[in-house]
Amino acid sequence: MSTLATDNDILNEAERWKKAGKGVAIATVVETWGSAPRPVGSHLVIDEDGNFLGSVSGGCVESAVVTEALDVIENGKPRLLEFGVADEAAWKVGLSCGGRISVYVQMIEAAPTTAHK
Repeated sequence: MSTLATDNDILNEAERWKKAGKGVAIATVVETWGSAPRPVGSHLVIDEDGNFLGSVSGGCVESAVVTEALDVIENGKPRLLEFGVADEAAWKVGLSCGGRISVYVQMIEAAPTTAHK
C-alpha cells in the first residue's frame, strides 16, 4: 500500500479493516526533537496481516513500527516507541538525520453501536 495518504484515507482504511473483522493498530507521532521526517500527529495504521497505510517516519522506522504494532494487536497493550540518533539502532532504522521521534502505538477498538429508537 502507498504511504502517502491523508488522515481521512488512513482512518477510512482502519474502519474498513475493523469491519472486516481484522485486528488493527494505529501509530501516532506524539513528539519530535530536532530534524524529524514527519510532524507530530502523523499516523500509520496497521492490520493484523501487516498491511499498512500512512507514515510516521519513512525508511526502516516504518518496518520497526509495523513489527511493534503486530505485537500490540496480539496482546492489546499499547506502547511508546522512541527512535533517535542517541539509540545505537538509529542508523539501522533510518534516523540518521539527527532527530528523534516518539511514536505511540495502540489498538483500534470497534466503535460502539447505538440503537436508534
